[in-house]
Amino acid sequence: MSKSIKSFAATLALLALVVIALACPKKPPMKVAPPADTSANVPPIPATVTTATAQTVPPETDFVSPKTDTVAVETLPNDIGELNRVAQSRGYIQDAFFEYNDSTLTSDAQTALTSSATWLKKNAQYNLLIEGHCDERGTEQYNLALGDRRANQAKEYLVTLGVDAGRIRTVSYGEERPFDPGHDEAAWAKNRRDHLVLVGK
Repeated sequence: MSKSIKSFAATLALLALVVIALACPKKPPMKVAPPADTSANVPPIPATVTTATAQTVPPETDFVSPKTDTVAVETLPNDIGELNRVAQSRGYIQDAFFEYNDSTLTSDAQTALTSSATWLKKNAQYNLLIEGHCDERGTEQYNLALGDRRANQAKEYLVTLGVDAGRIRTVSYGEERPFDPGHDEAAWAKNRRDHLVLVGK
């Protein structure tokens, strides 16, 4: 191939490129909008001068109220009979009840005696008499012995709870002093009990 033909081919290729370049439409340059002027909507920033304000805290500030809560001291009746009525009605001392022909303390009886012990320990000016009672079934002698066992069970339990044994006396009345004079199970259940009585020293 001659030199003139090679030169002619190169010229043709160059012309083809120029035609292709001119034939492709050019994309218009993107118009970028200038940033909006937001200064009209923004209030001017005030010039602030920060000054530290020292708070004065008094030394050794007591955050607990200086007032002391006053505990109301309950006045108990001087009359021993009235005192026992009040103590029983308010639950300070509570009777302990037993199952038939039994001197074992039930969980209810222990709860009642625990409550009584709490009050007795706070009121050491009173002594306690525990009366053992039974229902009408059984002989008189048997019931006196059963009432004695019941009263002593309660005494021992109170002593284990911290009540001084020297403050407690026991007595058995057997079936002689029923709480309920009835002759059925409802009455008998009320009569099988240790009755707690406050006595003066």
